[in-house]
Amino acid sequence: MVVLGAGPAGLVLGNILVDRGIDCVVLERAERTHVQTRARAGFLAANTVRILERHGLAEGLRRNGRIHSTCEFRTEDGRFRLDYSGLGERERHTVYPQQELVTDLLTRFLERGGQIRFGTEALAVRDADTERPEVAVREADGRPGRWRARYVAGCDGRHGAARRSLPAGTVRHHRDHGVTWLGLLAEAPPSLDAVGYAVHERGFAGHMARTSEVTRYYLQCERGTQADTWSEERIWDELELRMRAREYGPLRRGRVVQRSVVDLESDVLEPLRHGALFLAGDAAGLISPSAAKGANLAVLEAAVLADALTDDLTAGDPRGLDAYSARCLTHIWRAQEFSHWMIGLLHGPSGADGESLFHNSLRRSRLTSLRTSRSHQDWFAEHYVGV
Repeated sequence: MVVLGAGPAGLVLGNILVDRGIDCVVLERAERTHVQTRARAGFLAANTVRILERHGLAEGLRRNGRIHSTCEFRTEDGRFRLDYSGLGERERHTVYPQQELVTDLLTRFLERGGQIRFGTEALAVRDADTERPEVAVREADGRPGRWRARYVAGCDGRHGAARRSLPAGTVRHHRDHGVTWLGLLAEAPPSLDAVGYAVHERGFAGHMARTSEVTRYYLQCERGTQADTWSEERIWDELELRMRAREYGPLRRGRVVQRSVVDLESDVLEPLRHGALFLAGDAAGLISPSAAKGANLAVLEAAVLADALTDDLTAGDPRGLDAYSARCLTHIWRAQEFSHWMIGLLHGPSGADGESLFHNSLRRSRLTSLRTSRSHQDWFAEHYVGV
């Protein structure tokens, strides 16, 4: 088995396969230090934690993860909180930075005897319609190389070799939501004991704790904004304004150590299987960060694929592989629907024209319903935590 990419999808898949005695090599373009330090998501759904526990991959998050179960919404009509652990399916998130999870998964994979090749860039997947597909690579020393296996798992993201190698006829569903966020990582303790969603006429602002000393913030900004355009003083002033710090208390400021600009997009490919090539993680579908689903979908897809591959390679049962695409797409589209709903809840069009006023009034009504309707709160909780 050849796995492209050492993110959550690739490393969960690799761990499960190696633990079951199936030969597996992971090819990763970046160096190990970069893989273990790139900051990404940090909210793990209850089902994700169960999958990791079931496969002996949850020791680090159980030791250092933080349970989280509350959202706070701040709007022009005041603020309200939802303790979603008592709503819907009554499940909670575990906050555990993705770079720490990846470090855990990588360490466990190597302990189990897994093979990983850092600095090896996959260029193309060939002969996927045969029983011996080939992955063409650029080795760490710059020389060309190739790897062959019975199956290839493309867990190498939206710009990776797996997507570039898909045959004609693959269906791509894409939507640009027209919203841009400035993503920020600050060396600052959390200012809320909840995930903070601030809806403001100047744009959305978000607060998500990562650790006791690090907090992720988001600021809606104009499309085309460069990450280094805003000064730290402007960032904190804008965060305090949109999060209504004058009414609800100041933010705990600190040095901004990482910035990125995120255009909110949705992107799904169908099918997720092309002969001997399978897609998982961001290679299968890109989802906006508005509902913290990306890493959770990646772990779920990896676990489903690992079970299907095990059945095929050890028992000659291909039914799981045949059903893989349809099964995972059900979860992907459910997550996409909720993410799309969240985008509409948190962002409204600017301007005073009739259409903008109409859409903003709808958004305000949705927030009122979420604040007052128990059935709406149960629906929110089930979809917010579920994958």
